[in-house]
Amino acid sequence: MATQTSNFQSKAESKIPATMRAVVYRGINDMRVETVPVPKIGPGELLVKVATCGVCGTDLKKIHTGSHSAPRIFGHEMSGVIVETGDGVDRYEVGERVVVHHHVPCGECYYCRKQTPTQCPLYKKVGVTAGFEPSGGGFAEYIRVMRWIVEGRGVVRIPEGVPFEQAAFVEPLNTVLKGVKLLNLVADDTVLVIGQGPIGLMHAALAVRTGAKVLTSDLYAERHAIAARFGLTHPIHAGSEDVVKRVFEETDGRGADAVILAVGGNSLIKTAMDAVRPGGKVMLFAQTQHGETSIDPGAVCMDEKTLMGSYSSSFEILDEVTDLVFGGYRKGFDLTQLISHRFALEDAVEAIAIASHPGPASMKIMIEPVLGAGAE
Repeated sequence: MATQTSNFQSKAESKIPATMRAVVYRGINDMRVETVPVPKIGPGELLVKVATCGVCGTDLKKIHTGSHSAPRIFGHEMSGVIVETGDGVDRYEVGERVVVHHHVPCGECYYCRKQTPTQCPLYKKVGVTAGFEPSGGGFAEYIRVMRWIVEGRGVVRIPEGVPFEQAAFVEPLNTVLKGVKLLNLVADDTVLVIGQGPIGLMHAALAVRTGAKVLTSDLYAERHAIAARFGLTHPIHAGSEDVVKRVFEETDGRGADAVILAVGGNSLIKTAMDAVRPGGKVMLFAQTQHGETSIDPGAVCMDEKTLMGSYSSSFEILDEVTDLVFGGYRKGFDLTQLISHRFALEDAVEAIAIASHPGPASMKIMIEPVLGAGAE
């Protein structure tokens, strides 16, 4: 592994080209692999050569809904190697392997003081780009990391022996751990996690670490098989079982203490609310588009069921997250088991298509400018 990493670094540290390949969003469902300029960096900034980048559900929603103007280069679950440092950068050096966050909170505004940093105006401002309007940029060969990201703990060193692909889970695992912590789970709780894609499975894997009993619901047996590797042994086969009925059977007729909805869309909110006990909590995690849906107000008022949400990451738990991702890799918490597909940058349009239509054999999709570099 060390030799492979050294090989990738030596390539990354070679002469920086003037142009690079990138996946450019040109409009709704219009993604193209194009040649674009390598971004120039300024004082306090970094240029990072991307080793791997995961395709996130929020990337897909932007692509399919047209919520963002074109052109842009998406991708934010990324890791790579620093190949250039701007004037004044003394905390990082060329050749260091890093994870890059695309936004950070200021830590001082009203929202940061009220422990809702994702509503911070600075946090809403993306500080990583591969060109065009800053949008993450991980679906490209190089990214420019802006000064406030560098200075705001947005760049995390990857320890020796941890592959780029494992490290790329730092950002998504942070979002998941933030949500799990909001539920304040205890050992005698029963938790239902609806959806066992990569995000749902990570929710379940972290929830089970609290000592709670975790029920996992998904349509695909293949995903339950992967979940079993993470100690999740109470599968509900949503295609053939009544999920709510099964939850009540597992909880002496009460319902789950908490339900995590890790599937996009609103159709399963009712299932989640029906499955949770009176006084329990339902957390929406994947409902990242505004819209209208029907909620039974009596379930919230008379049954005292709490409907809550969790969005994006928390830098207050960053050290705990890195311990889980980096230290956990050495202790069997291998998140690369969630990767089902790896695509070269030239094949990224196909990667996005597969991620957009998940099936039994698809889990986490990774785009790697140098295919295989993510495993180094």
